[in-house]
Amino acid sequence: MARKAVRRARVEDVHHLALGMPHVTVYPGTEHKPVYQVGGKSFVFFRNPRPDAYDSETGERYDDVIVFWAPNQGDKLAMVQDDSSPFFTTPHFDGHLSVLLRASRIGEISHNELAEVVQEAWLSRASARRRATWLEEHLTE
Repeated sequence: MARKAVRRARVEDVHHLALGMPHVTVYPGTEHKPVYQVGGKSFVFFRNPRPDAYDSETGERYDDVIVFWAPNQGDKLAMVQDDSSPFFTTPHFDGHLSVLLRASRIGEISHNELAEVVQEAWLSRASARRRATWLEEHLTE
């Protein structure tokens, strides 16, 4: 029996997965670097270049950073402390439940892993009622 190849994640998948979650809106005016929200709370967004995320060799600011909310500090640390993980953080995000990922490294994770990250981000920001409804619908499948 042949094993199915793992599909690597792509940037387009972030958009598709985020918009596929219920009650999602894109913050107005962010169409080129979307900020995906649920109930007015951001859960995934494409960040403008900032001084805290840069190439240590050239000093050039990263222009392809995607921010994902993490469910809790333990999950965040597990994602950013694993040396094989493309997820990272910066001192700017100390104490903030989010992780960063460069779009140029998104192919280092699978589509399924990305889907889980987006779903967890949405779940961490959605209202209790919306979260319970989504979990009920998806845990019984």
